[in-house]
Amino acid sequence: MFTRIVSMQLKPNARRDFTELFEKEILPTLRKQEGFQEVLLSIDPGGPEVVAMSLWLSKENAETYSRATYPEVLNKLAKVIEPNPRVKTFEVVSSTLHKSTERAAA
Repeated sequence: MFTRIVSMQLKPNARRDFTELFEKEILPTLRKQEGFQEVLLSIDPGGPEVVAMSLWLSKENAETYSRATYPEVLNKLAKVIEPNPRVKTFEVVSSTLHKSTERAAA
């Protein structure tokens, strides 16, 4: 499993618009991507920083999304975030996510 971590800054007074855009447009787009598993979205309660961490089945899935779909997503977000978000991809070596979802299903 791999994770893409995107750090970005919201434009002033854009928090509400950002979260609405994320829920209505970005999340459905992510769900359609091959290998997409989960996304965690965190916003600094007192500031403009946002961190989105998406989980992917393989490095190839994450890279395909990065090349083919992320530019479109970034274009949609341009009205609510400052330019040039930082993106890093990591291999997941340990996670409790699957164990948590297994417990919830039981």
